[in-house]
Amino acid sequence: MTIVASPTPPTALIDRLVGIVGPAHCLFREGELFAYECDGLTLAPRTPLAVVLPATTEEVARIVRACRDFDRSFVPRGAGTGLSGGAHATEDSVLIECSRMNRVLEIDPGNRLAVVQPGVVNAELSQAVAHLGLFYAPDPSSQQACTIGGNIAENSGGPHTLKYGTTTNHILALEMVLPDGRIERFGNRVGEGPGFDWVGAIVGSEGTLGIVTEACVRLTPIPEGVETLLAIFDDVVAACRAVGRVIRSGVVPAAMEIVDRRTIEAVEASVYAAGLPKSAGAVLIVELDGNPVCLDGEIRLIHEACRREGCQAIERARNDEERTRFWRARKGAFGAMGRLAPDLYVHDAVVPRVHLPAILEKICEICDRYRLKLANVFHAGDGNLHPNICFDKRDPDELERVMKAGAEILEACVAVGGVISGEHGIGVEKRDYMHLVFDDSDLECMTRLRQTFNPDAACNPGKMIPTPRFCVEANPRARGYDAVPIG
Repeated sequence: MTIVASPTPPTALIDRLVGIVGPAHCLFREGELFAYECDGLTLAPRTPLAVVLPATTEEVARIVRACRDFDRSFVPRGAGTGLSGGAHATEDSVLIECSRMNRVLEIDPGNRLAVVQPGVVNAELSQAVAHLGLFYAPDPSSQQACTIGGNIAENSGGPHTLKYGTTTNHILALEMVLPDGRIERFGNRVGEGPGFDWVGAIVGSEGTLGIVTEACVRLTPIPEGVETLLAIFDDVVAACRAVGRVIRSGVVPAAMEIVDRRTIEAVEASVYAAGLPKSAGAVLIVELDGNPVCLDGEIRLIHEACRREGCQAIERARNDEERTRFWRARKGAFGAMGRLAPDLYVHDAVVPRVHLPAILEKICEICDRYRLKLANVFHAGDGNLHPNICFDKRDPDELERVMKAGAEILEACVAVGGVISGEHGIGVEKRDYMHLVFDDSDLECMTRLRQTFNPDAACNPGKMIPTPRFCVEANPRARGYDAVPIG
């Protein structure tokens, strides 16, 4: 696949950016830009014009105004762990990399909130407030690296979404640099207020409405008790049926995750090895939390549900070390996939739980038909699938088969009442599949909302909304992406 090289950046713009952040934090030489060609979606990488690393809101605003003065688009970026291309550069754009904005500005335990800059790493926020008996609930699998700003952009979820919800349920207020360089605040520390829910509109907008520079987030009390179970099944379909049976019993676990045999084999051969049985067709990780008095009864219901679906055995973590062992397999799964193939294509469609067994069988049939290597590891409790197709993008024929299989997977999920993304976002990866869920009037409403904040699409162009439909009147700056379609 051809990588489109960026032209030599205009000296006047670079000089101005250097004047804002200093020479150490403005990257524009070819070797410096290589690491910023893509995020976790490695298809169709693009070289940015420059990468600027601000440390303050005011620096972000000045960078935006500089880009406007030179008629350059700009793209916000966090840790680059996103999986839908939301942080990919577009033609001649400037990447505004927010990793230096990594301070926890305030912790208010009385009101259970914290004020943070967007570059704060997800897991480190929970570590910072643990001594107060609090934690930050959204926990993407990349939480050791991903940042709060990126989580806000994508409305990230994670294993514990089943009980605690996604990022949007934990954001109270935001400070944002608008695409014209103005600094505005939305929401309040109470999380409720009259008028439009602008915070709700911004969370999950994938950086197309502006650049978040500060967030007031909700903190949650650490549960009194936590119990983690590992149930072993002959196959993924039986594990999916057990998930449905658990939910029907009235128990709402904090998390329910399924890992299939191919993923188990990859994990156990990697540094994330957790002692999972390699003979298992699938394992189901169930985590309960809450009042310890209630947990034993819930565990009995889960045992019964799993037994009725042919569970081979259930292990109960005896301490934090064993709990960490169970989760190491799940959290390290994506990293371990590198043992199977050099490239990974992962969808995150969501289907109603009742359709999980049938849709898993359908996904396997699709990948078998296209002669592709498939591994499944997913948030089973809320029906958030993560079919991982392992491949080598250097093989054009295999890449074409991957993209065709991916399209069929999304179509199959939507056909049973699902949606095309649960937490990874749309970005460029699923942008042209939005029509599977939304009609022209829906997409026009989204475009009009974006135009309210970002009228000429200077901020993160070419993302989320299909550009051919609105390319002239709404997204003229997205042409760079139309020229290099994924696949």
